[in-house]
Amino acid sequence: MYRLVLGCISVCPLPFRFILRRGGVAVASPMDKVVRGKSTLGTTAFGIFLVFGAVMASLAGTTLIWRGTVLDGIWALNATAYRRLAPLGRIVGILFPLLSAALALAGAGWFKRRLWGWKLAVGLIVTQVLGNLANLVMGDVLRGATGLALAGALLYYLLRPAIRNLFGHPRVSSVDEVTTK
Repeated sequence: MYRLVLGCISVCPLPFRFILRRGGVAVASPMDKVVRGKSTLGTTAFGIFLVFGAVMASLAGTTLIWRGTVLDGIWALNATAYRRLAPLGRIVGILFPLLSAALALAGAGWFKRRLWGWKLAVGLIVTQVLGNLANLVMGDVLRGATGLALAGALLYYLLRPAIRNLFGHPRVSSVDEVTTK
């Protein structure tokens, strides 16, 4: 099977590659790039953290939308949050499945080493940092400071070049490449 990969066309704003295959032309962007890097304990742990967050957000949303179920007992772990969220009920409950979907998507992209997975994970952690800053400003010093330290450490970890490079930089070639299989 022959495949021709053309380099970037100078007029396109992003480095898109056009891949000619027997079935037609496919367009690949840098966000589709997969780099196979070695998983470390930290990268695996962070991916599990994203999946765990997705499960917990889904559970929280379920208990806020449908009250009075067996699952309500889980709020004993964070009674303060329940007291704040329960009056908002279904309105806030609907947002939790969206958060769950974002976390699950980030986790999938993270484990597949997709650049968009890394970007989504960074965006979610930046949002957490901003939320912790808001807590700090509003006077919840202990939670705000603790959350800010933890989320800040995660953000620092994600932005380290060694982690960022696991997800690859788009490679643009000005010379056409021909590969054979």
